[in-house]
Amino acid sequence: MESYYDRKDLPKFDEIAKEAPELGKKFFDYYASVFSEGDLTEREKALIALAVAHTIQCPYCIDAYTQACFEKGSNLAEMTEALHVAVAIRGGASLVHGLQMRNVAAKISM
Repeated sequence: MESYYDRKDLPKFDEIAKEAPELGKKFFDYYASVFSEGDLTEREKALIALAVAHTIQCPYCIDAYTQACFEKGSNLAEMTEALHVAVAIRGGASLVHGLQMRNVAAKISM
């Protein structure tokens, strides 16, 4: 089955900087800094990234951070729990926007 996304593209991510090397270097330096050990551990940051990857529905990020989570010591239960946190936040955000719908509905029905 053909798909828009090709797993073989993920290892080629750094090629995106070929025509804009300065911008690419800045992005990848920043990216590396964000994911290095800080107040949060690299393992915690990988779990956050995995959760965010699901909210933005990036298959490359899901693949990369599933692998990263295992490499940094997370287990499937922790990864699943992180996913549920993302789902709860995304679902809650959708529901709270329902207040906008209710406000518009109230104006229309006046």
